[in-house]
Amino acid sequence: MQKILDENYYDLIISNVMIPTYDTGDNITPMDLRHSLAHIPVDSANPCDLGTYPYNAFPSLLTLSSTVSLEKSGIGTVQRNPYLALFGRGVIVAVIDTGIDYRHQAFLYNDGTTRILSIWDQTIQDGTPPEGFTYGTEYTREFINVALKSENPLSLVPSVDTNGHGTAIASIIAGKPSLEQAFSGVVPESDVLVVKLKQAKNNLKKIFFTPPDAECYQESDLIIGITYVTTVAQRLNRPVVICVAMGTNQSSHDGRGATSFITNYLAQQPHTAITMSTGNEANKRRHYFNSTTAEPYQNSFELSIGENDKLFSIELWPFAPARLSIEITAPNRETTGQVYPALGECRRFAFVFNPSVIWVNNYIFEEETGDQLILMRFQDPLPGIWNIRVQNLDNGPFSFHAWLPSGDLISGDTFFMNSNPDTTITSPANATNPLTVTAYNQFNDTILPESGRGYTRTGFVKPDIAAPGYELTCAVPGNLYGSITGSGSAAAQAAGVVAMVFEWAIPRGNYTNITGNDVNRLLIRGAQRSGGITYPNNIWGYGQIDINTLFERLTNI
Repeated sequence: MQKILDENYYDLIISNVMIPTYDTGDNITPMDLRHSLAHIPVDSANPCDLGTYPYNAFPSLLTLSSTVSLEKSGIGTVQRNPYLALFGRGVIVAVIDTGIDYRHQAFLYNDGTTRILSIWDQTIQDGTPPEGFTYGTEYTREFINVALKSENPLSLVPSVDTNGHGTAIASIIAGKPSLEQAFSGVVPESDVLVVKLKQAKNNLKKIFFTPPDAECYQESDLIIGITYVTTVAQRLNRPVVICVAMGTNQSSHDGRGATSFITNYLAQQPHTAITMSTGNEANKRRHYFNSTTAEPYQNSFELSIGENDKLFSIELWPFAPARLSIEITAPNRETTGQVYPALGECRRFAFVFNPSVIWVNNYIFEEETGDQLILMRFQDPLPGIWNIRVQNLDNGPFSFHAWLPSGDLISGDTFFMNSNPDTTITSPANATNPLTVTAYNQFNDTILPESGRGYTRTGFVKPDIAAPGYELTCAVPGNLYGSITGSGSAAAQAAGVVAMVFEWAIPRGNYTNITGNDVNRLLIRGAQRSGGITYPNNIWGYGQIDINTLFERLTNI
């Protein structure tokens, strides 16, 4: 078995300059021009392995950014400019997600052949991986077409989308029109490229105290998927728009990290664009912010833990130069005592009069950011109200953010009592150069309450723009149609708009060297902004995406 699939190995993200330190001959998987994976044997699966190895070496766990419903919404087609007739011809749109129902009519030409260039299914291991990659199976357009003509397509191409999220996202961007369903993707003449991500390894879930049955994906598989997509686009000499409709509450929320690095780089390259969803965490009460400016220089905040949340973690990120200690107190008043910052220490606290066990890593120096990080991991916590007290050892003003896990990794019964809806954009959408998209209700022009809010932890303006994201008609597996809501569907809408600009610029020869970041700036300039609101802001970014204004300005350059 490939080590990248083997539960007996951790997948650690390392800088390529560190390869000689970790390389034992067959334990390195390249990811991109800066990072690789080092596959390190799991000796004991001890939670304090996160301490032996750096926090940033373990890939983050990503959750999906939209909810798919089988109840059809009846929303009409996405706005297009009919005079330009831009439908994505000559452009590749890439969806790295839960897969695709390749048999759905939304992804077929009228003659019954596929519009999909290829599917790389990371979950199927008995076929041939893409050239240059070591796991999963690649199904080319030719092979998919053979399958579609057979009596049992799944016997030849067994790739399916059991979740439906990837199928929905791909259809919002590029689905073929259906008059019966009042449906069309934004760019129904584009070609589709699909990566189906494998589920995160169990050893990674154990490290981050994630329930074993939780559906989530490894950051490293996303990065490798991005590398695959850009490799295919370069080989075909075609522009590509990549949609990332998932995110995580792990990380520093300031646009640093392995995924942010590669997406920042690619969005500045000609012919490559990336749209990302803000996540749906704004109203989940999973973010807490504190700024203490007066004595005593300490802050206590409360966490309500539900009965069903037996495994979860909290990340607390202070701002320099403060050095913070932490004390965690259970509802029955048992306490960890004060835990001081250290270089690599991992401490375990088993409570006596309740079943709670807590591991605390109080990193004085997190390697990737240089900032302090306090990681708290809870096992079988006593339900009720917990108290967390933070104190500045330097006896001066301080501030910090804290985040609970995203998506369905915990229930709605676990939350901060005095939560803050801001700074809730999930990573990697805090990256600087990709287009970060929030969602609004297109029926009443109000932001979706759940849509992640900016800014980044360091105050950089995000989101960039808002797009429709409420009950959009979409394809769902089984050749059916439903609806999708959330920032992931808004990111898909925006990806279609970016593909329209790419078609105008590159195949039609109007601006052949355009980058994804160039398109982002054009979208920002053409955004619709309401009077009486100051832009940019942390809810709407620079305003609502406006295709007509964008193309009016493009055609008048």
